[in-house]
Amino acid sequence: MPPLGPAPGGRPGPADPDGPVSSELPPEAWLTALAGLPQMGPARLLGLSLLYEPAEAWSLLHSGRILEDGGLLGRMGPAPDVLARAWARAAATVDVAACWQVHAAAGIGVVARGATTYPGALATDLEPPAVLFHRGTLDVLAGPRVAVVGTRRSTRYGHDVARDLGHDLARAGVRVVSGLALGIDGAAHAGALDAHGAGGAPPVGVVASGLDVVYPRRHGGLWQRVATAGVLLSECPLGLSPEAWRFPARNRIIAALADAVVVVESAPTGGSMYTVAEALRRDRPVLAVPGSVRSPVSLGTNKLIAEGAHVARDATDVLALIGVTPPLMLSPRTDARPRPAGDGARVLRVLGWEPMTLELVVEHSGLGFGPVSAAMARLEADGWIARSGGAYERVAGPSRRRT
Repeated sequence: MPPLGPAPGGRPGPADPDGPVSSELPPEAWLTALAGLPQMGPARLLGLSLLYEPAEAWSLLHSGRILEDGGLLGRMGPAPDVLARAWARAAATVDVAACWQVHAAAGIGVVARGATTYPGALATDLEPPAVLFHRGTLDVLAGPRVAVVGTRRSTRYGHDVARDLGHDLARAGVRVVSGLALGIDGAAHAGALDAHGAGGAPPVGVVASGLDVVYPRRHGGLWQRVATAGVLLSECPLGLSPEAWRFPARNRIIAALADAVVVVESAPTGGSMYTVAEALRRDRPVLAVPGSVRSPVSLGTNKLIAEGAHVARDATDVLALIGVTPPLMLSPRTDARPRPAGDGARVLRVLGWEPMTLELVVEHSGLGFGPVSAAMARLEADGWIARSGGAYERVAGPSRRRT
């Protein structure tokens, strides 16, 4: 990571214990450097920022003297001496001023907890980030916000519902918050971006890596669109990879920002359910989209409903819960495609909204292989169904994304 390399010419870095701490650098510069140290999770960084001024914390870590004050020991884990040595070794390679300059040159906004521009929803949170990095303006956070989350392995049904929700919520002036992951997250943001192009609310993305480390890589275009239309947020300085432990940390920020959390498809465990748990800790309402009782990716959402979560059939259910009046353009729904008839209608009824193989459609329709194959070819050409691996799924009509 270029900004975390040794100081040019071997000279002492600004916080070298043999040289003075620079008074020219803002607190955000020291927090940026601190956040880039190994195993510097949100709780440890917050603890440091509560106990010390950022420049003082850096000097203590750089010199290895951090253990002289026992106030941080409870946040450092079972081997604080090992961690302190690792921090001192890493800090010795860092030029804080160069690190800060790289962020400034890249156009990355950096805001520390306590600053006037720090997001209000996070300022009062149970676990506020000590420092927040952003592409795009934080002003877009002003207004109602709803998180739309779910599995990376979404069905076509889940993808279409998430995209519709993202579109309709944004069209109603709601900021759609999600993690830019594959599957449900990406679909919700794609829908929100469609609506933003027609005057809808800007999207909000929260990621688990540095804002220059796109993950997943295939969402690079989506990252750029979200940053341009709205804002991308992260706790990580430039260059940091998305280690596994950073995703639960990211999900707590999604929950903290949201006025409500909507789960579209999810297994009973995993990242979406972690977001749900964090939302419940913060007394945020949780909604779930019902799915087939036979679909493994709806087991978690159906379980949430059984346990008392609100049902989200469409955006109007979400808007009613957060007190936003839905605009008239959300209804009625129309579909301009000509309705299938004959064998096509029969096959479509059999297929429903669950993925099915061609063999299962033949078995349940009572039609022969030839008529089913011909009907499914017509349905696919007309946009009624789509192939996913070796199975077929129904597709929502493109006119459901209304402008």
